[in-house]
Amino acid sequence: MANHAHHDLEVKKFVAPSSLKAIAYALLAIGLITFVVGLMKNQERAWTSYLAAFFYFSSLGLGGLFFVAIHNIANSGWSVTVRRYAEGMTSFIPFILIGGLVLVAAGKTLFPWMDEAVIAGSPMVAAKTGYLNITGFVIRIILFAVGWFLFKWFIVGNSIHQDTDGRVERTLKNVGLSVGFVLFFALSYSLFSVDLLMSLLPTWYSTIFGVYTFAGLFQSSIAVLSLIIIYMKRKGFVKGYVTHDHLHDVVKYMKGFTIFWAYIAFSQFLLIWYANIPEETEYYIMRAQHGWLGVSMALIVFRFVVPFIALLPRGLKRNESHVIAVSVLVLIMQYVDIWWMIYPNFFHGHMVFGFWEVGVFALFAGLFLIGLITFFSKFSLVAVKDPRIQEAINHHVTY
Repeated sequence: MANHAHHDLEVKKFVAPSSLKAIAYALLAIGLITFVVGLMKNQERAWTSYLAAFFYFSSLGLGGLFFVAIHNIANSGWSVTVRRYAEGMTSFIPFILIGGLVLVAAGKTLFPWMDEAVIAGSPMVAAKTGYLNITGFVIRIILFAVGWFLFKWFIVGNSIHQDTDGRVERTLKNVGLSVGFVLFFALSYSLFSVDLLMSLLPTWYSTIFGVYTFAGLFQSSIAVLSLIIIYMKRKGFVKGYVTHDHLHDVVKYMKGFTIFWAYIAFSQFLLIWYANIPEETEYYIMRAQHGWLGVSMALIVFRFVVPFIALLPRGLKRNESHVIAVSVLVLIMQYVDIWWMIYPNFFHGHMVFGFWEVGVFALFAGLFLIGLITFFSKFSLVAVKDPRIQEAINHHVTY
């Protein structure tokens, strides 16, 4: 840790450009219209598009809170000046409850285990109805979404209130809350992934599916965090508090979880390939036919190989333009991954992507962007009264 003197520290009030607000509300309007029209014209595409976008942005919101929590637990001083950006990402969490309950309306269009005919025709699906039933699905959505919201409310709330009173007790309290969140998150997000994604093919199962989706969650969340950091620096809202050293450490997470995603993806595939059980191999067989094999290969290349190589050099982790390019690629491939997990279950003979997917994605992108704008406009962009602020200001990466 180097002891540098900083005389150019500045945090400006965030004022969103009118063009950014216009984009956010335009995305929301376009997405809402697309989804409503889709329900009338093409329900299957409307619901699959909705599920993909909803899961995508729910993961980003939760990823922001997970980033905050692990650094609270580790008493990480360097992250204090970038923590508020991750806290801003959690502004999407309140939408998860309503968005998740809306999925119940999709019924058997999305979830075969809601179809009595499927249950009657498949003893394997029938054996899982103790877990896969509408009542359990709704209860879990409410339990998970309310739990995530409460942890967000208290953890982020303590951080924001500390800007006013500067009480060290708030930092200490957030350690215990963060431990509770991580434990709750580990189980709840795994089951959330099972309910929304794995249950689309109720005859299939993977014991590490929740870990797989978590790997994607954190890699993509770090990509968003990196983009926010660069935006705030370039627009001059924050000076001195956030440096290339902070960006460097954040991007190291992205590189690390690029490797972790590949490790879990390969582990899941290898175990299923080696066992060669029909109920398990059907998942990958569906994704190796009718054009889906190309998507599977693209995930390996553009979600792992390219980001991994691109983020190896030290200097490139500190190059903002380079980090922007890699982050955008990671975010694109996160959507491709979710699309790859959902769509082969419904469109067996061909790949499907187009107007409905882009339009409904815009709905949730608009909500996410409006949440960020609202949060950053209301609160300080840096937790200036955190007791570890000097450690963060003087942060220096030596490797």
